[in-house]
Amino acid sequence: MEVDILNGNRLALSRLLTQIENDTPAGRETLRVLFPRTGRAHLIGVTGAPGTGKSSLVNQLARHYRKSASPQRVAVVAVDPSSPFTGGAVLGDRIRMTDLSGDPGVFIRSMASRGSLGGLARATAGLVQAFDAAGYDVILIETVGAGQAEVDIARLAHTTLVVEAPGLGDEIQAIKAGILEIADILVINKADRPGVENTERALRGMLQLAHPVQRIFRHHGRPERLTPDTPTPDAPLWLPPIQRTIASEGKGIAELAESIARHREFLIKTGDLERRERARLQNELDLRIQETLVKRWQAGMTNEQYDKALEKLVKREVSPEEAVEALTQEPKK
Repeated sequence: MEVDILNGNRLALSRLLTQIENDTPAGRETLRVLFPRTGRAHLIGVTGAPGTGKSSLVNQLARHYRKSASPQRVAVVAVDPSSPFTGGAVLGDRIRMTDLSGDPGVFIRSMASRGSLGGLARATAGLVQAFDAAGYDVILIETVGAGQAEVDIARLAHTTLVVEAPGLGDEIQAIKAGILEIADILVINKADRPGVENTERALRGMLQLAHPVQRIFRHHGRPERLTPDTPTPDAPLWLPPIQRTIASEGKGIAELAESIARHREFLIKTGDLERRERARLQNELDLRIQETLVKRWQAGMTNEQYDKALEKLVKREVSPEEAVEALTQEPKK
């Protein structure tokens, strides 16, 4: 399968993506073999509140990259909300991107969040690795745009677009979400709507309030381990530009793509691309350690032991800390 994927076999790649989503041993083994071939793609996260037109924006960006003077292969990972009953993806994003489906240089994959943020982060990272190894130049990752999912995607991406739209009343919500900590480029989509000036004014005000040192020493909302290569407060600072777009008409897309290219050049020039890639892999390593330890813990514990601890917790006979200690302590020999 590995050779087929490296040779551009879409069917083999599709099978691997399914294995990754299902976390099968075969999928993990294939990713292990392919991992040395990764690290070349530009990872672009697209997040924002529902109703901002993220899918249309991703669709237009993919078309732009395909029609450029040097056409790039584009992969799209669209993280859909899960059905609370079936756990399946709504797949609305794939429906909205049907005009790209016939292009052999574009691969679109919709994935359900399944209500598990940890699992979502692992599976999304796996899909990104597969597309990277398969030779895709640009990987667009669209998230559900809610809370922790935004931060997870930002940690995964090299460049994060935060999409806003006039008239949604998200200005205060954006401040609460600490959205500036994950935004590399702010996009005001649906810029033909009334209130676009107010939205841009609010975003510029937020940018002026942002503390530049915090943006340097924190990688997308997470304290970064300081190393000799960590930038200092007087290092070059990237101030997120604000781009207006009307994705439904394709307006502003070329300018947005230029901002993305400038950000990538900035990352390379300052060495921040290498730092972000290190932080991304560190985050994935931490997630996989947590996931592996939880699985090992669950494998060594019976349902009866868990139910007993839960019952004591409900009766207030033990605290949550005591319950965890009892369930995780080494068995007596």
